[in-house]
Amino acid sequence: MRVLLVDDEARLAEGVRRGLEAEGCAVDVAHNGVDGLWRAREFSYDVIVLDVMMPGMSGYLVCQTLREEGDWTPVLFLTAKDGEWDEVEGLDTGGDDWLTKPFSPPVLLARLRALVRRGGRERPTVLEAGDLRFDPAARTAHRGEARLDLTAREMSVLEFLLRRRGEVVTKFDVLDNVWADDFEGDPNIVEVYIGRLRRKVDRPYGRNAIETVRGAGYRLAADGG
Repeated sequence: MRVLLVDDEARLAEGVRRGLEAEGCAVDVAHNGVDGLWRAREFSYDVIVLDVMMPGMSGYLVCQTLREEGDWTPVLFLTAKDGEWDEVEGLDTGGDDWLTKPFSPPVLLARLRALVRRGGRERPTVLEAGDLRFDPAARTAHRGEARLDLTAREMSVLEFLLRRRGEVVTKFDVLDNVWADDFEGDPNIVEVYIGRLRRKVDRPYGRNAIETVRGAGYRLAADGG
């Protein structure tokens, strides 16, 4: 496992480096956000460990920049900041995990292994299909520059379709991912919400992004229609 560790606390960073190398990891260290971003751009890593508050550039900004550039290397924030909104910001800027200092070295290593197993697949913070965009953190949806007025449930259905854009999903896929496991209502509720989304997301803009695939389910066109 090749690890990039970015932390301005030199003594702590050295201790983490030695601990990870003792477990067979190859570790590069940077002591500020600017150098960390440079290394992440120039070299390939299996996982990146980021402090939050650092000279030059915060860990949040390093992570956000990498995601905007299409770099999906798993990121774990390792920080003394322990507020719930600090963690929310870290995850919403594209981080994959959060561990507060002081920490258990075996737990850090286990979490890094878990992140590497998941791999570096695309995990955008804003979901897009053409000019159709949905921001899960801000809970806002846009078609081009126009903000869409959607209910919470409509947003959830749209989010699921965007995450599976280009794929056919069944009515029961939508139910399983948007409604509670104990939902006992009429499954045709999915058709109702698909209809509502079409009236808000497609028709006013002359689009046909949300398709019905006869006998199979629904598909959101990857290009946004």
